[in-house]
Amino acid sequence: MSQAVRLISGTERIDREKSALRAELLRRREAAHNARHPAAGAAMSARFLAQFEDTLADKTVAAYWPIKEEIDVRPVLNRLASCSAIAALPVMTGQMQPLSFRLWSPADTLVSAAFGVCEPDPASPEAVPDIVIVPLLGFDDAGNRIGYGGGHYDRTLNSLRRDRDVKAVGVAYDEQECEIIPVGAGDARLDMILTDRRTVLPGENEGTD
Repeated sequence: MSQAVRLISGTERIDREKSALRAELLRRREAAHNARHPAAGAAMSARFLAQFEDTLADKTVAAYWPIKEEIDVRPVLNRLASCSAIAALPVMTGQMQPLSFRLWSPADTLVSAAFGVCEPDPASPEAVPDIVIVPLLGFDDAGNRIGYGGGHYDRTLNSLRRDRDVKAVGVAYDEQECEIIPVGAGDARLDMILTDRRTVLPGENEGTD
């Protein structure tokens, strides 16, 4: 008797490829973090400020509070007020929902949330960002990104971009670059990637120092 063979859909294939890639990228990121934290975060943050500092006045910049071995973006957060910019941090609103954002200042106390994430106090006003600094596990030079697999930033960027021009800036250790990131239908592309060593503009073969 013949055995039925279930065909693997394109979505399933991409999910499997991403799962295998995540394991490798977690190892790469951990090694880079152990070797160069916190200097790498300071270098990446200096690169962000050099790129955007003159245009940040009155802009809302959403970043993140780093967990695990994510590159440290707090030097950017701590400088935004001196650039006349507004800082915000993400808040989870539901498992399959876009993130929302709330205002944050260096004097604010954060609260613990799901997955070990720190969020602004629920009483903090909501914010709509002009720039979103996006954590990631891996990126390629086309601006594709791979995260932890929850899809939160993909849903968030796609939702924000329906109503306004929002710039997505991925930040990472240089070792997190991949030759090609598998891309699914709902994946949101980055406008720029900043590492501790380079600025990567999608479509360019080489990043700038």
